[in-house]
Amino acid sequence: MPSQQPTENHLNPIIIVGAGHSGVAVAAGLRTRGWDGDILLLEAEKETPYERPPLSKELLKAGAPDESTVLRKEKFYHDKRIGRRAGLAVDAVDPAGRTVQLSDGSRLGYHRLVIATGSRARSLTVPGARLPGVQALRTRDDALELKLALVPGARVAIIGAGYIGLEVAAAASAKGCEVTVLEFQDRVMSRVTSEPVSRFFEQLHEQNGVRFVFGAAVTAIEGVDRAERVVTADGTSYPADVVLAGIGVVPNQELAADAGLLCQDGILVDGHGRTSVPDIYATGDVTRFTSTIDGVSQRLECIQNAMAQADQVAADITGQDAAETEIPWFWTVQHGVRLQTAGVRRADDEVIVRGAPADGKFSVVYLRDGCLAAVDTIAGLADFRPAKKLIAQKARIDPLLAADPGTPLTAAVFAAA
Repeated sequence: MPSQQPTENHLNPIIIVGAGHSGVAVAAGLRTRGWDGDILLLEAEKETPYERPPLSKELLKAGAPDESTVLRKEKFYHDKRIGRRAGLAVDAVDPAGRTVQLSDGSRLGYHRLVIATGSRARSLTVPGARLPGVQALRTRDDALELKLALVPGARVAIIGAGYIGLEVAAAASAKGCEVTVLEFQDRVMSRVTSEPVSRFFEQLHEQNGVRFVFGAAVTAIEGVDRAERVVTADGTSYPADVVLAGIGVVPNQELAADAGLLCQDGILVDGHGRTSVPDIYATGDVTRFTSTIDGVSQRLECIQNAMAQADQVAADITGQDAAETEIPWFWTVQHGVRLQTAGVRRADDEVIVRGAPADGKFSVVYLRDGCLAAVDTIAGLADFRPAKKLIAQKARIDPLLAADPGTPLTAAVFAAA
């Protein structure tokens, strides 16, 4: 592939703010696509860029090493001539001057700027939320702090029954903790899946000693020198030595918004990762974009999307075509059971269960206007790959055939008229 060279501001690098999955993938993609100019990764954390999913899973296990799996070894950055400056935040962007100001007061010029600042854990705002023993889980330091606190007999209160909350609940119960999950909704993972899947995982956790309290609105965390109990709106107190807030994330869009980029619960980007300001791109969890599948504005928090957008940005900067966008997919593992999802479900989708949840292995398909829109697979992947292709094709599905686990999904597609 021919080498790509900057055509202007050639003395300045492409600066990538944020060295998570998407930021590192942009840098790698630029080199793969032949970009020969300078590339600089800026990251507020001091560690070598690392994988995030293990923080709520493998890293918390008893006996697991404290080191996170790195995204790329140091040799990769050296060999690919990708500069890195760790432990420095970007305080401001000046689009007119094409510069960024760093937390040490220095200023750097850029040829192109890529904002890959990701998201952060949503903060609790109730009284007592800042007491020692109350924490979120977003970084390696968060995970190591939590790991130390998860000791046998520890009373753990988890606020929120989403992916992170339930993954931590599984890790805590496996280590002998007394785990209570407080969820405002009436079931677990209500934002991302349907009731059959929710009830399956609820029962799975209960079989492993986890207690659930639904309809729980947390109003305060109380304690003298550290958290001792969580109080809900009905006046009930739940003793807690450890409190984890797993109430979602918010995009780190402030840097972009202050620089005049259009933001709306995420930095607005087009299908190439371009923002509203020329020569500034954004990628990963911090972005909001229009789905090419159904035209819906969305912000996706998954590695698949982070990598796909990284490729779009690298392709656009080098003047090439990006790879075909894959259907979004997500996964979680709880008590050793894997839930894998393809597509983005909506609350009003038709829900069809394939197989018996009591058997511990089943799928749920979601139809929208008769077409396959999403699928959940539990402890099995037989439906996952074909479903991804059928979702991309907007295939019309026969509900009766789809409900039969003995019928392959591909055989449940209505023949074209």
